Amino acid sequence: METAIEVRDLVVERGTKEVLHGIDALIPRGSVTGLLGPSGSGKTTLMRAVMGVQIVKSGEVTVLGEPAGSSTLRHKIGYVTQAPSVYADLTVKENTRYFASLYRLGATEADEATERVGLAGQADQLVSTLSGGQRSRASLAAALVSRPEVLVLDEPTVGQDPVLRDELWKSFRDLANEGSTLLVSSHVMDEANRCNRLILIREGEVIADDTPEAVKTEAGTNDLDEAFLWLIRARGEHGEGDN
Repeated sequence: METAIEVRDLVVERGTKEVLHGIDALIPRGSVTGLLGPSGSGKTTLMRAVMGVQIVKSGEVTVLGEPAGSSTLRHKIGYVTQAPSVYADLTVKENTRYFASLYRLGATEADEATERVGLAGQADQLVSTLSGGQRSRASLAAALVSRPEVLVLDEPTVGQDPVLRDELWKSFRDLANEGSTLLVSSHVMDEANRCNRLILIREGEVIADDTPEAVKTEAGTNDLDEAFLWLIRARGEHGEGDN
């Protein structure tokens, strides 16, 4: 399968502390890849490196065959941060239509993005009056409006109720089926089974990069939480887990 994102021997420092320790990862095109690990494991730092907004000490990150952060990628990649990235003093509709205009798109594409994230009923509502989960969805709509080839989502389901989480994951699957590549971070292991591929990260190191089934098979369990713990212990026993 063709690769959309390739990370080679990536090292990142924050201040005097090394937070990513020579990471390697491959993300196939047209897939949903889950980036999973506990808070503070390096997920957001890795995503920032993929977007080209993170200063790196060494290593390479390429997206769609171009170095991360290249100007040619600006209209091909979308990014949703944990913090809402829409204008609080505009309505949901005004936000999505504004972002659509940046790509020379119209109201139809903007309204489709709003509907896709389940905010059609709040389209005329000011973002400042939305709940935290709704604001996150408004940010997602703004990122979806251009139908990017690569979509990087930093914990997009945090604060969402179970029904909406399920609907969002169905939307992610639809986007992948339409040809987009999604990198979705989460610290919730039950979301891992929804992905085509998993990158499990802990303390700045990748401890697995494979399909959910392969990860579970290697660990000899059908439970991904148990598999994650098994991988941590296995690396420790081989002297690879200490930093």
